[in-house]
Amino acid sequence: MILYPAIDLKDGNCVRLLHGEMDKATVFGTDPAAQAAAFERAGCDWIHLVDLNGAFAGQPVNGAAVEAILARVKVPAQLGGGIRDMATIEMWLTKGLARVILGTVAVENPDLVRAAARAFPGQVAVGIDARNGRVATKGWAEETDVMVTDLARRFEDAGVAAIIYTDIMRDGAMGGPNIEATEALARAVSIPVIASGGVSSLSDLVALRDTGVIAGAISGRALYDGAIDLAQAIAALRP
Repeated sequence: MILYPAIDLKDGNCVRLLHGEMDKATVFGTDPAAQAAAFERAGCDWIHLVDLNGAFAGQPVNGAAVEAILARVKVPAQLGGGIRDMATIEMWLTKGLARVILGTVAVENPDLVRAAARAFPGQVAVGIDARNGRVATKGWAEETDVMVTDLARRFEDAGVAAIIYTDIMRDGAMGGPNIEATEALARAVSIPVIASGGVSSLSDLVALRDTGVIAGAISGRALYDGAIDLAQAIAALRP
């Protein structure tokens, strides 16, 4: 199982939100590229990036910070937040991102996800963010009546590289991930599922791995707080 250290970008800084609330942001650093380099030195295989401002604006906002990260590190990076048209997808992949994450458009324009997955094989993931099993969009500000598994199954034959599943009520709360819901989703679809939200200890990561069906996990606050040692966790999770 791959561990993805997370860099959430707000106003050019590394932050973590509590339950996805923009006014509940804790700044963990003012140099995202330096943070990415530290993660790379610790041995990570991937870095997970989120443009939080972009998720609300519907277009890239923290582009300069993302580009600085891409220029600084060699490990592949994936980015979500504000990517809602083919031009933006192509722009980011051309600039060196390994994978884009499409969230809001997966609900509002699934045909775009399919077209992008065809155009850029292996480089398009779907981000599914949920409260109580229902998908939320536009930076988690709007809730829908769409159920997580129903949305995921719509992309079974689309060729997407992964699904990043975030339980919003666990995110940033250090209360542990929703292992049951994540495992259920991973068993319901053939697309690799990456867990996000609430990962707060090495035991959480081991529990996700031990389901045998979860392909990856994202952690942010626990790494910044020191609750998880990245190098130790990577070593523990490798086969």
